[in-house]
Amino acid sequence: MPSGDHFGPRPDTIWMMRCPVPAASGVAYALGWMDEAFARDGIAVRRVVEGGLNLVVDDPQAQATHFFREAGNIQALAARAAGAPTRVIGLTWIDEHQVILTRPEMPVLDPSDLRGLRFALPAFAAARGDSIARGMALHGIQSALALGGLTLDDVRLVEVPAPPQERPSPEGMRRLWLGLEWLGAGKVDAVYAKGAAAADLAARLDLAVAIDLDAYPSRMTRINHGTPRPIVVHQHMLDSHFDLVVRFLGETLRAADWAAQNLDRLRGILAEETLAGLRGVDTAYRNGFHRALHPDLSAERIDMLRIQAQFLWSHGFLAGPVDVDAWIDPRPLAAAMELRTQPLAAP
Repeated sequence: MPSGDHFGPRPDTIWMMRCPVPAASGVAYALGWMDEAFARDGIAVRRVVEGGLNLVVDDPQAQATHFFREAGNIQALAARAAGAPTRVIGLTWIDEHQVILTRPEMPVLDPSDLRGLRFALPAFAAARGDSIARGMALHGIQSALALGGLTLDDVRLVEVPAPPQERPSPEGMRRLWLGLEWLGAGKVDAVYAKGAAAADLAARLDLAVAIDLDAYPSRMTRINHGTPRPIVVHQHMLDSHFDLVVRFLGETLRAADWAAQNLDRLRGILAEETLAGLRGVDTAYRNGFHRALHPDLSAERIDMLRIQAQFLWSHGFLAGPVDVDAWIDPRPLAAAMELRTQPLAAP
């Protein structure tokens, strides 16, 4: 379908997921580019927060259809498994400080030293597909153990309370990482953590990085909730407003280009986006991450999403298996990439 085609009345508002993660679409919004791009058609852009498997907005019809979501994959996969007519139009990958933390006095020097330790594992949320904290921890622990030739059977998993479902806030992010408090109090021996907010809290509690998953060359050791991170839209947007989907991706790619050249300004934006301080941002996002915010649909990223989908299905997070290949629609990203190569029209 050509990028200019659309059917039916234009939406007067589209909603973007507000999620405390680094995302080029969020950078584009923070720079005002999303507002500018859609204002020429009289379309407002609003940020929203997530509640359960849906978006928390005022208009139920818009909630169901007119949204863009660049956020973690657990809830997106759970919604798809439950039958939601969503499609993946891009995948991003940003290493974000995935670590196993212990107390400083613990002698963990190698993944094989994790044998026998007590790991914090958040309980399932009321809806299993909302169990982000548990899903992140379980996959992160399994990945770290595998590096030492170990499995989940080689450690003790200690359930900590599931964090409450709430709108993202600095306080809420600390509750997401309750296991760090348990580690500091000696109730467990090790915790999986990731991201800027967790890095901030770990520093305040004087916890030590025992295993840095980001330090291993294979990305397979870091497949988790945010790696890869899908960009998702409702099928209605593709069927009726394909050009708006392409426009959204165009601004996302533009922001990724900008981020690659503006690390200092990007740091400030990410401190706001991730609900963390600059120290947490600098700890979590390293090694030229700002040059890697571009979405793509490479075979490698798709394969890693398949691995994550199978992991979540096999561990009881999904209502059923997800056919990842059928979930992906490559057309909008291909159209956005093609527009980037076209010369500007003469004035």
